[in-house]
Amino acid sequence: MSKVAVVFWSQSGNTQSMAEAVAEGAGTDAIEVSSFSAADVANYDAFAFGCPAMGAEELESDEFEPIWDACIPEFGDKPVALFGSYGWGDGEWMETWKSEAEDAGVKVVSTTICNDAPDDDVLAQLKSLGEELAQ
Repeated sequence: MSKVAVVFWSQSGNTQSMAEAVAEGAGTDAIEVSSFSAADVANYDAFAFGCPAMGAEELESDEFEPIWDACIPEFGDKPVALFGSYGWGDGEWMETWKSEAEDAGVKVVSTTICNDAPDDDVLAQLKSLGEELAQ
């Protein structure tokens, strides 16, 4: 059984709901990004990072992005899933995030997005993702 870190930043609660679904599937707790650091990466086997689209379809830059950037070199070949919600646009921020992560050597195994609040189908998909990461 893999130890999974589900790390998130949420403004409206939508991405937090998504994180809680992943964490439920993984049998762990969701961790607010302010309580996580690059030093914590060594304690986990797999990761799910969640951030909503902000501004012009970008990651939240004050709290989330600095931690995410610090974790990138620490991931090695550990699997990382990305998730988040958006309220406008078409979800382009996730494609950008995934592409930049892969270019930096992150082993991205999954992405999940939803427009506004996650519905039951998205929450079920995220719970299954948590279960897969924990295997």
